[in-house]
Amino acid sequence: MDKALRRTARFLGVGGVASIVFGVVVLLWPGISLVALTALFGAFAFVYGTFAVGAGLTLLVHKSTEWVPYMLGGAAGILLGVITFLHPAVTVLVLAYLIAAWAFVVGVVEIMGAIDRWGEAPGTAWLAVGGALSIVFGALVAFWPGASLFAILWLIGFYAILGGVLRLVASYRIHQFRGEVESRIGRAQPTGA
Repeated sequence: MDKALRRTARFLGVGGVASIVFGVVVLLWPGISLVALTALFGAFAFVYGTFAVGAGLTLLVHKSTEWVPYMLGGAAGILLGVITFLHPAVTVLVLAYLIAAWAFVVGVVEIMGAIDRWGEAPGTAWLAVGGALSIVFGALVAFWPGASLFAILWLIGFYAILGGVLRLVASYRIHQFRGEVESRIGRAQPTGA
């Protein structure tokens, strides 16, 4: 369990950093071309998906039943990353719907993961908030897919940064909880006679 918490926190942290970096790049270069945006988003989705699958495999190895949401969300990210690299000339409308669908799936998966871990670690509430943010973002993009590329870029950038910060907070809280558990276990251990 200790290794699973440590790895889960690490994977959430790396995914959060990747999300923040992606968001900052999008906001700093709003005039980025559609092909570059597609490639950048594909890379982000692939990296996030890879780390989510890693978290799921860690939980699976430790015989935990919470591996399913991580694996589903990770597989969706990897698949979306591969699709965007194989077909970089997709239209803005198709890209917008892909982004909306992916954000919705990630949001549902993160909320499911938070529910499964509820009460085990304090960071799960932040994971649920991040999941809700993903669902709202996906709905906004799906309802207004014809919005200008510039508006979508800003929305994507802010979403990625906020989602990344929430994942980092969840990672930190899980890591902090793990440290508290280790400290309590250490104090409960009888000293050698």
